[in-house]
Amino acid sequence: MKPELDYIEINKKLWNEKVAHHVLSDFYDMPAFLSGKTSLKSIELDMLGNIQGKKVLHLQCHFGQDSLSLARMGASVTGVDFSEVAIEKAIELAKHTAADTRFICSDIYHLPDVLEEQFDLVFTSYGTIGWLPDIDKWAGVVARFLKPGGRFIMVDFHPVLWIFDNEFSRIQYSYFNKEAIIETLNGTYADREAPLHHTEIGWNHSFTEILTALLEKGLSLKQFGEYDYSPYNCFSNMVEYEAGKFRISHLEDKIPMLYSLLMTT
Repeated sequence: MKPELDYIEINKKLWNEKVAHHVLSDFYDMPAFLSGKTSLKSIELDMLGNIQGKKVLHLQCHFGQDSLSLARMGASVTGVDFSEVAIEKAIELAKHTAADTRFICSDIYHLPDVLEEQFDLVFTSYGTIGWLPDIDKWAGVVARFLKPGGRFIMVDFHPVLWIFDNEFSRIQYSYFNKEAIIETLNGTYADREAPLHHTEIGWNHSFTEILTALLEKGLSLKQFGEYDYSPYNCFSNMVEYEAGKFRISHLEDKIPMLYSLLMTT
């Protein structure tokens, strides 16, 4: 693969194309969201607690549903994403909801070039860091924007998931970050029938890589959790075993699906 610009441009094209399909999908359930339903799930809601009056930075916010949900909880929220189309939609939704939000179009690594302030809370969730090659650089961005005593909250899909092929029938990739993973896929997790045929570039990141990067930037680990389900029906061969809880049908509860981190400065 060629330099940094290639993966950013390839993935940005993909995410720009996804926005229209995601906005209309049952997965994102825009009518319910606009009527006041939160897009946040119980894991992150329990970790967030009372954020009334807090300044929140939401990294890789897509088209802003979670950012706006955080603002509905009383926070002043800044959402960031590298997709121009997603940010345009987020700004449009903010006007509809009148939530205390602003949105910035920037890739994560260059955010310090366009944003100077610090925040009480930095938040990121569900399918974010796998698009980034350098976790040490990402951790530096997280630390840069946290106030002294600030919190970093992260909920994401477990690194174990990314070693499998798309059908979860065999182990295809290394658990460790050994190389870029380049795939050409159809559809999108929110609408598998969407007329999208796209190339994407990602990286696997082990817990050692993630935690070491954050700890070396001065953050302290306060809470770590692992979960045997996903709140999203976003992978192949999933079954809903309880309301709002999904597992890979043939793997049942045998593998971790999510993890959560709470860290402080």
